[in-house]
Amino acid sequence: MIKTLKWMGIIIGGLIVLLILILLVAPVFIDIQKYKPRIEQGVAKATGRSFSIGGDLDLSLFPWAGISLTDLRMGNPEGFKEGDFLTIKSFDIRVKLLPLLFKDIQIKRFIINGPKLFLERRKDGRANWEGIGKGKGTPSPGGEERQKKGPEGPVEGLPIKGLAVGKFSVSDGELLWVDRASGGLHEIKELALELKDVSLDRPLGLSFSAIADGKPISIKGKLGPLGKEPGKGLLSLDLVVQALEELDMTLKGTVRDAVAERPQLDLALQIRPFSPRKLAAALGEAFPVNTRDPEALNSIGLSMLVKGDPRNLSISDGNLSLDQSKIVFSANVRDLSRPDLQFTVSIDKIDVDRYLPSQGDGTGGGEKKALPQGKGREKTDYGPLRRLVLDGEIRIGELKIKGATLKNVRIKVKGRNGLYTVDPFTFKAYQGNMVSKASLDVRGDVPRTRLKLEGRDFQVRPLLSDVLGKDFLEGTTHAVLDLSMVGDKADQIKRTLKGKGNLRFMNGAIVGVDLSGMVQNIKAAFGFAKRDRNTPRTDFSELEIPFEMNGGVAKTPRARLVSPLLRVLAIGKADLVRETLDFRVEPKVVATIKGQGDTRKRSGIMVPIRIKGSFSKPSFVPDLGGSLKKTLEGGIQQMLEGKGQEGKQAESPEETIKGIFKSFGIQQ
Repeated sequence: MIKTLKWMGIIIGGLIVLLILILLVAPVFIDIQKYKPRIEQGVAKATGRSFSIGGDLDLSLFPWAGISLTDLRMGNPEGFKEGDFLTIKSFDIRVKLLPLLFKDIQIKRFIINGPKLFLERRKDGRANWEGIGKGKGTPSPGGEERQKKGPEGPVEGLPIKGLAVGKFSVSDGELLWVDRASGGLHEIKELALELKDVSLDRPLGLSFSAIADGKPISIKGKLGPLGKEPGKGLLSLDLVVQALEELDMTLKGTVRDAVAERPQLDLALQIRPFSPRKLAAALGEAFPVNTRDPEALNSIGLSMLVKGDPRNLSISDGNLSLDQSKIVFSANVRDLSRPDLQFTVSIDKIDVDRYLPSQGDGTGGGEKKALPQGKGREKTDYGPLRRLVLDGEIRIGELKIKGATLKNVRIKVKGRNGLYTVDPFTFKAYQGNMVSKASLDVRGDVPRTRLKLEGRDFQVRPLLSDVLGKDFLEGTTHAVLDLSMVGDKADQIKRTLKGKGNLRFMNGAIVGVDLSGMVQNIKAAFGFAKRDRNTPRTDFSELEIPFEMNGGVAKTPRARLVSPLLRVLAIGKADLVRETLDFRVEPKVVATIKGQGDTRKRSGIMVPIRIKGSFSKPSFVPDLGGSLKKTLEGGIQQMLEGKGQEGKQAESPEETIKGIFKSFGIQQ
């Protein structure tokens, strides 16, 4: 029995030695070159493209089974200018034979050198990569159907137990993309890919670099382990992406079930501050945003944590640096088909004016082109807003917008089924406080908006100076507004504007107009009086303007001004659609202002003022007709009653006439 086992061992050992000798000697005696035509024909039939191997084949069988090829070429279809679709300078692979018997793949090296891929789209839209793999023959019956259905039965991981690759590299690669329809041309050169420590149970090292359109791109880091079922289970990422010498991004975390329908993400993203303007310049493109401040959008950085799956995501620890602004944010999104978004945003300070389009940016001025007859503006699709569910809050320490500086801004917004509310919207500005709320209804085809606000203690002069660059009104403001409007275009909103409000200004002045002088003597009203070098102004203790708005026309039934010398009432309207004014200012002189140290009696014709014209060029015209009529009516009444100056009983008709002339400012 022992001798039998001994001889069996000798025989088996001898067979193994003989097999090894055969594997070592066989490549010397086998003419591998004669198989080149068969290989070329097989690849050509499988791809439907011409295929050739220009160099010799190199075959080895033990201890590493391998093959080396040089000068591989795959042709383009007919009708394309470039002769080759793909070329490879050399290809070399070495695999250990014996472990293959145990489903353990050990690759010594897998090296591709000098691959060059040429992608082209013709003017007629046909591309040279279309049809690869269809072959030149007729597909077998049922083949197409099997291809659609995919492989029979579930795929349970890889049919191997182990994988180890000593060296995996692609070097000196090139890719050229030509789109003859659009004239686009892009080129990638010096493409290099290297994988280190490739296995199924250890993270592999990744190093990728290329020159894309003359700009460097690189990806480095670790990926994996892949596991025995790549795409399933937990996949770790630790990658650094650098591009165009400007962008530097780090991605760390895990992805679970990457190839599943709902992969689970747990990632940390960090983009170090970079200049979007320099990035666009590096790409050779004009910066797509024309900002009022040419230095805006010159530095952006981002970091955040992302968890969830493609349907439900949460973002936490969000930090965005935008130029000089620091923004902290978080968000939760559920059901992206009908997004339910909750968010919080906190901004230390931001100047929105810097990011608005620059003046004269093609948005205004010049001759407006008329729309073709029968064609109106395209309707806005509010479907996404009707599906969106929103609940968020924004806080801003300091906000500059349209020249105004607001502080401690708080905006809370909610929305569902196309109805959105902003409640509250509060801020502090110019020593005052604003409390407001608004609603937007897009449940119909045309949006409807409602706005309510109340502002107290605003200093109106610096506000107007910052927002409008004008200096025509001073005082402390109390404003109450309740307005509604329909539409999403400016002209439509103006035509449908309605509501009411009240503007009240205390202890201020109207700068640029001397109502006291204009209403108290004819010379000033006509401009015959000697001009004062100082800026004219009308001081007041109170100016109140109640109004009602309908169809874009604001009417005030009784605006009033109270000053030391005057009581002024104004009646009229302002048309926001036509941007015109039509007001009549009726003055009433105060006989004395004893309380302010003045005992002189005041008299003269009270000249009403008509304010007409446009918003940009209002005109102030004395209403002499109304004034004379009123004065004469009063004088006639005095004559009938036999009264003289200052309403006293006249001693004679002569005294009565003197009183009438004095009321016109005419002294004897």
